[in-house]
Amino acid sequence: MGNVGIKRAIERVPGGMMVVPLLVGAIVATLFPTTPKVFGSFTGALFTGALPILAVFYVCMGASIDFRATPYIVKKGGTLLAVKVLVAMILGVVFGRFLGEAPVSAGFFTGLSTLAVVAAMNDTNGGLYMALMGQYGRPRDVGAYTVMCLESGPFLTMVTLGVAGLSAFPWQTMVGSILPLLVGMILGNLDRQMREFLGRAAPVMIPFFAFALGTGLDFGKIWQAGLLGIGLGVAVVVVTGIPLFFADRLTGGTGVAGVAASSTAGNAAAVPALIAAANPAYADAAGPATVLVAATVVVTAILTPLATAWAARRFGEPVVPEETASDAAARRDAGLPGRA
Repeated sequence: MGNVGIKRAIERVPGGMMVVPLLVGAIVATLFPTTPKVFGSFTGALFTGALPILAVFYVCMGASIDFRATPYIVKKGGTLLAVKVLVAMILGVVFGRFLGEAPVSAGFFTGLSTLAVVAAMNDTNGGLYMALMGQYGRPRDVGAYTVMCLESGPFLTMVTLGVAGLSAFPWQTMVGSILPLLVGMILGNLDRQMREFLGRAAPVMIPFFAFALGTGLDFGKIWQAGLLGIGLGVAVVVVTGIPLFFADRLTGGTGVAGVAASSTAGNAAAVPALIAAANPAYADAAGPATVLVAATVVVTAILTPLATAWAARRFGEPVVPEETASDAAARRDAGLPGRA
């Protein structure tokens, strides 16, 4: 069997497992719009099946959240989560006053909406955060993402939009939006094997719901959103990164973990469609918002590591390599004292 390297090529694109299938879906829908009707069955279902796949994804994601996180992890993760959501709420209130639920309809900011801003700001790229903390931070900071996983899904975006005074959501809808995550959390904490089983499945879902989301997009709008998406990505890093930096320092960190959390998760691109499905008032904003958030995923995947590296050089602690077994044996043979 050969090894073409498809997965490796996709992962070279920042946020590739989300962005590439989304673009493929948009291209297929633009060039071959009758595909789901022509083939029907499972093929047709894949073009419209984002919501069921997302429901399974959030169950799997919830299973990775550990109720027994250490106090430090709860404090660190909870602080970063609270600050990120608070920033999104403040921006939601500001943009909600000027834009309401509808997107901007003309000019350079065409497609920008309160929904796009809140969805981009609310959710941290967990894989990127953990990778950056593994390189520049302390090992225990990596675990903070187990709490920050609560950002995943549309629930906090619904809360934020409600706080902003925009169209509210029925309590049943809000509970339904977080229920899959809660079910996953319960299963994962009752049974470690279920946590491992479901946790491994979460990344597999991403390209499938991304493709389904892409089939509902206008490729012309994707092209149009280019520069605006770059601007929104830069805004996410700056506007969330600065308060997250100071919040991390206030909780005993160096600030590096805060900067590493100033990104947008790939699955955040699914939130606008989920919001529109729950409340038709956001239907016009959902398509452009999906494109803008997807662009933000790519931009923050590039900028956040650069900002984190700078913060680590400027404010971080020196990383001391772990002593290998052979090093320890050589030290003992030489009669040298152990490391502190």
